[in-house]
Amino acid sequence: MEFRIHGLDCADEVAVLRRRLDKVPGIRTLVFDVIHAKMTAELEEDKVSADDVTRAVADTGLRAEPWTRSLEPPFWQRQSRAMLAWLSGLSLLAATVLQAVHSGDLLRTFMAHQHTKDAHHLEWSVVTLCIVSMLSGAWYVLPKAWRSMRSLRPDMNLLVAISLLGATYLGEWLEGATLSFLFALAALLESYSVAKARNAVGSLLKLTPPDATVVHGNHEHKVPVNVLRLGSLVRVRPGERIPCDGAVSTGNSDVNQALITGESAPVAKSPGDTVYAGTMNGDGVLEIQVTRAAEDTTIARIARMVENCQQRRAPSERFVEKFARIYTPAMILLAFAVAVFPPLLTGGNWGDWFYQSMVILLISCPCALVISTPVTIVAALASAARQGVLVKGGAFLEEAARLRVIAFDKTGVLTEGQPEVQELVPLNGWAKKDILRRLASLEFRSEHPLARAVVRYARAHDVAAGDAANFQVLQGKGAEAEIDGERFWAGNLRLLREKKLATPEVREIIERLGGTDGTVVVCGTEREALALVKLSDPIRRETAAVLRRLAREGIVKSVMLTGDNADTANTVARAIGVGEVQAELLPADKAESVAALRKNYRHVAMVGDGVNDAQAMASSSLGIALGGSGVDVVMETADIVLTHGGLSKLPFLVRHARRAQAVIQQNIAIAIALKGAFLVLAFLGVATLWMAIAGDMGATLIVTSNGMRLLRASGR
Repeated sequence: MEFRIHGLDCADEVAVLRRRLDKVPGIRTLVFDVIHAKMTAELEEDKVSADDVTRAVADTGLRAEPWTRSLEPPFWQRQSRAMLAWLSGLSLLAATVLQAVHSGDLLRTFMAHQHTKDAHHLEWSVVTLCIVSMLSGAWYVLPKAWRSMRSLRPDMNLLVAISLLGATYLGEWLEGATLSFLFALAALLESYSVAKARNAVGSLLKLTPPDATVVHGNHEHKVPVNVLRLGSLVRVRPGERIPCDGAVSTGNSDVNQALITGESAPVAKSPGDTVYAGTMNGDGVLEIQVTRAAEDTTIARIARMVENCQQRRAPSERFVEKFARIYTPAMILLAFAVAVFPPLLTGGNWGDWFYQSMVILLISCPCALVISTPVTIVAALASAARQGVLVKGGAFLEEAARLRVIAFDKTGVLTEGQPEVQELVPLNGWAKKDILRRLASLEFRSEHPLARAVVRYARAHDVAAGDAANFQVLQGKGAEAEIDGERFWAGNLRLLREKKLATPEVREIIERLGGTDGTVVVCGTEREALALVKLSDPIRRETAAVLRRLAREGIVKSVMLTGDNADTANTVARAIGVGEVQAELLPADKAESVAALRKNYRHVAMVGDGVNDAQAMASSSLGIALGGSGVDVVMETADIVLTHGGLSKLPFLVRHARRAQAVIQQNIAIAIALKGAFLVLAFLGVATLWMAIAGDMGATLIVTSNGMRLLRASGR
C-alpha cells in the first residue's frame, strides 16, 4: 500500500519512520521515496491495517494518508514553511535594527561570542523579537526534537534544539535567532528543491488535457479524461492535444508525437493508426477510439516509471546512506569529546568548548550529502524522459555511465525492421503462385518482420492466405503448420539443414542469393524444399553515425548478434562499421554471447526489440529496447527504452549518464569538503552557530542546484 508522508523531505525522517514502523507487526517491507514524499508498505492485512500505519507514522511527528496522485494539500500545509520562515526572518531583521539603534555597536554584539554580560546586553524589545524569531523558525523542529529525546535517538532536530537552548543560556539571543532563521530557510530551500524535481515528473501528466470530447451519434459532449471508457469515440480538433491512447477511427491529420516517440517531424495519421495521449493534433479532425484507460496511457506509464525510480536506487545512493549511518554517530562522539576533554585536560573554559561542540553538531548534519544524490538522479531521469529516453531507475542510469561494450540485434535495431521480398525462386518444378499461397497461409499467423514482408508480397500479387492447422513457431529457426494435408515449413538455413534437404542445387542458389545484402528464407515440406525467398532489410540511416559517436563517447567495442546468415550479417557489418559479428544465433546463443562479453568487459549493454531478445537482455548488465509503435510492450521488458524507435538517442544516453555520474561525485565531494572546512574553523575556535547553519544551508543549495542543472540536458 502506498502512503503520502507529509513532511518527508530528508533522510533523517526516513530513519525515524523506519525505527518506528519496524516495531509494528505485520509490516513486511518498507520503501521510501523522499523526492515524492511517498512510502510503500507491504502489509499483512490480517495483522495490520492502513489506520495502524497512519497512527504509527503520527507518533514520529509526521502525517500519513493514502497515496493520491492528484491530491492538492491545503493552503497552510503548502505555505506554512515559507510563512514561518518569513516571520522568523522579519523578526530577526527588526531585532537587529532595534539593537543597532539602542547600542550603535551591532557588529560586536552580533559576531562576538565571549559570553560576557556587557557584550550581550539587549533591550527587552530586542529579546522579545529574538524569541519570536527563534520559535517561528523552529516551529517544526521542536516537536521532532522532543520525540527524538524521548526515544533516545538523537537527530538533527534535537541538535538544533540543544543549540538554541545553549544560545539562550549563554545570552546569545541574536545568534540564536539567526540560527533558527537560517535553519528554517535551509529547510524551506531544501523542500523547494525536492518539489522542483518532483514537479519535473508531474509535468509530464499535465500535458494530457483534463477533458475529452466524446461523440454519441449526431451530438458530442465534454467529459473528464479519467472517466473515458474503452471503446468510446473521441473527437480531436485541429491544434488540440489528444486526450487518450487510441486508434484513429475516421479522419486524417499530422500528429506531433515527439513527446512519446521522439520523432522530430509530425507523423501522418489515418484510420487504423495508433495515437498517444498528450501528443498534439495538426490541422485535421480525428475521431479516435479509446484503447487504454487514463491511468494506463503511455504517458501515464512513463511518469509512473520515472516516479518509481527511487525503488531501484543507484549504488551511489546506497553508499551515501551507509556513509551517513556511520558518519553521524561519529560526529556526535566527536562533539562530546570537544565539549569534555579540552576543559578537563587543558583547563579551558567549559562554556567556550560547549559552544564549539554545538557548532560541530550542527556542521555534521548529513542532509546536504544525503539529499543531493536522489535529487540529482530524479532530475537526470526526468530530463532523459523528455528526450525520449526512459530509464527505469538510478541503478540503470549509473550502469549506462559505466558501459564499455554494446551488443546489438540486427533486424529492427541496426536495420529498419521492415524487410521486403526481392525475389522468390521456385524449386523442383513448383508453381510460384501455389508456393506463395502456402507461404502466405503460414506466415499470416506469425508476427516476425520477415513473415509480415512475405504476407505483404503475397497481397501485392493478389494471393490470399488459406487455412493452416497446428501452427508452431520454431524458436530462432522459423515456423511450420499443416497446409493441404501435409506439414509445411519456412525458416532459415539452420532449419533447412535440420530437415536434411540442403541439396547441391539448393546450396548453389542460396550462395547466389546470399552473396548480396539480403536474407534468404527457405520453405518446403518434409520431402523437399519448394522455394527460396530473398528479402532485404534497409539499414537505418543513423546507424553508422551512431556507432561512430558511441566510439567517441568511450564505447570500446560494438557487437552484432543475429540469427541471420553470416554473409548477410557481414555485409551489413561492413556497411555500418560494427566491430564484431556473430551470426546464425538462436535466442539462447545470443544470451551466451552476451554472458561471455560480460566476463571480459563486465559492463555490457544489449540493444534489442525488448521481446525476442529478452534472454540476451537478461544476460547483459543493461537491457536497452527500441520503442516506436510498440513502446507500451518494450517498457515492461527492458531497463532503458529509447522511445523514438531508432538509435539516435543512444549516444545521448551514454553522455547524459556519465554527466549525471560526474555531478553526483561532485556533490559528494562538495558536501564533504564544505563540512571539513567548517570543522577546521570550529577546532580553531572561530566558527559560530549561525555560521554552521549557513555552511549547511550553503552546501545544500550548492549540491541541489548542481543536481538540478541536469533538468536542462540537451538531446544533442
